Amino acid sequence: MKYRQLGQSDIQVSEISLGCWTMGGLNWVNGNPNGWANVDETEVKTAIDYALEQGVNHFDNADVYGNGKAEQLLAHVLGDRTKKLTIATKVGWFPGTAENAYEPAHIRHQCEQSLINLKRDVLDIYYFHHGNFGPNDKYLDGAVAMMHQLRKDGKIRLIGLSSYSSVDFTRLVPKVNPDVLQSWAHAIDDQFIREGSPVRKLLDERKMSFVAFSPLNQGLMLGKFDPKNPPKFDEGDHRKGDERFTTDFLVKLQPKIEKLKTRFGSDVKDLARVALQYDLAHPCVATVIPGFRNLKQVQVNLAGWNKPLNADDVKFVQDVFKS
Repeated sequence: MKYRQLGQSDIQVSEISLGCWTMGGLNWVNGNPNGWANVDETEVKTAIDYALEQGVNHFDNADVYGNGKAEQLLAHVLGDRTKKLTIATKVGWFPGTAENAYEPAHIRHQCEQSLINLKRDVLDIYYFHHGNFGPNDKYLDGAVAMMHQLRKDGKIRLIGLSSYSSVDFTRLVPKVNPDVLQSWAHAIDDQFIREGSPVRKLLDERKMSFVAFSPLNQGLMLGKFDPKNPPKFDEGDHRKGDERFTTDFLVKLQPKIEKLKTRFGSDVKDLARVALQYDLAHPCVATVIPGFRNLKQVQVNLAGWNKPLNADDVKFVQDVFKS
């Protein structure tokens, strides 16, 4: 496994790490589906054990993943090994009884609860999970002050900011002053890491790192979904109703995946390698955090760890998804 530095810190994370959203299973927050199909704890343990053997040293979690379940399950599986790993979690989507999840007191409470759930004395990265700080950024100043206080108190090491738009990142980064940014990044939509983009400029100017979630675009980069028989998801699975999993979208995507197969190979490991290494070809990206359900998925994710794309490969992938 190869490792990269997080921002200007002394933390080194494996280029391929693991996201823990799936470990929370089916879930709802304020009546909205926020989870994935339930996982088998035994399969998750086998997958994590294998990942650690291969050098994975970073796991990305959040309080809202199963409303604490994913944090608790990760801690249970890792046991004492957690002390040697980089563990990240987030606050923002689970409001509890607070008016807003970014109320300062709620942030402190959730930080303390995440420490309990993860059986940790300190969180290596603590993220704001999204960029909505209320009307007119009502909660922003207090939330930022609390996050920096938590670092002074030794509860967290690095401050992270996750968001879903360039507008939010460019507005918030100067105020939050984070060490790490996180959002999606994959060949279908690389707007945050693309050279010359607003967020990429922020990353370069401030020497921040980018943590790329959904590098496989929730499996779409693997060509695993049949346009003639699109997937159906249970209630509580956030993918239910997502237009990316409809016949129309999959029909348009299929010929692009076929072009990747022609150049790089048709096995699912070949496609995973292309997707993950495409992100890692961008120097601002410290790590990719694909999700997982079982050992096979982790084996697929890690199969191409030592096979980076060259400049021609990267351009080929970019050209495929421009069309």
